[in-house]
Parts: sequence; C-alpha cells; structure tokens
Amino acid sequence: MTRFSGRQGIVYLGQAGWSPQTGQPPAASPIAFITDWAINRTTSPIDVTAMGDGNKVYVSGLPDSSGSFNGWYDSASPQTYAASTDGLPRSFYLYEDAVGAATSYWFGVILPDMAIAGAVAAGVSLKSNWSAAGPIQRSRAGVIG
Repeated sequence: MTRFSGRQGIVYLGQAGWSPQTGQPPAASPIAFITDWAINRTTSPIDVTAMGDGNKVYVSGLPDSSGSFNGWYDSASPQTYAASTDGLPRSFYLYEDAVGAATSYWFGVILPDMAIAGAVAAGVSLKSNWSAAGPIQRSRAGVIG
C-alpha cells in the first residue's frame, strides 16, 4: 500500500449543471485554492431483529456518499456558487494525489452547497458540503469501482 500526502490533491467540479436525460455531464474544471477535502462513505443499517434473537440484528442498507471541500474563495472559480444557486447536479472528480497517483480518483455527480466567510484578520474562505446525486465511484489505475 502507498501512503499519500494530501498536498497534491485537486477537486474538479462541473461548470454547468446537467440532467441524465441530456447525455454526458458537462466537463469539469479545477476549483482553485482548495486546502482540504473529505469523502464520507456510509451504509445505513436496517434493523431486522426478530423475536427470539439474542440481540439486535442488522442488514446493510443503501450506501451513501457525501463530503466536503474547503479552501480560499476565488471569484474566478464560479462553479461552486452556480451549483449552490441553480440546484443542478455537477460532475465531480477528486484526485487524492494528482501528481503521485493520477490514476486514482473519485468521480460521480454531486449536489454541492457553498459558504464563504471573511474577517478583518483573515482571508475569505470557501466551504462546500456535498451529497451524491448519483453513484460516487473510485477509479484506480484504469479500474472503476
């Protein structure tokens, strides 16, 4: 297994929204000045406990994907703002290490939101939380899944 530094990560987000009925999603472009990101992959347990069971019993429910990315606000990267105002899904690519492992990335379609904050003694920051709008997959050296 290889360990990675997060400093070479990069997040791409679609400039325009899309609908699966229109075909392929529009191209995605990098979001400038990202400082950190996260992906959460969870599966909700479903309680299937029956009479006579010695303890609660669960089966796996549907998987869920969500996450976030944060950085410094840049008005030249408008795709996060556009997505937060029009409510359309955006194509998404997240490279853990775009230099050392360029064939390992997460991709799919997401619904991102956006928050910006500033202060007298701080730069203007960007925070975006996102939820999956379709399957979020992982590509590793040409292998999808």
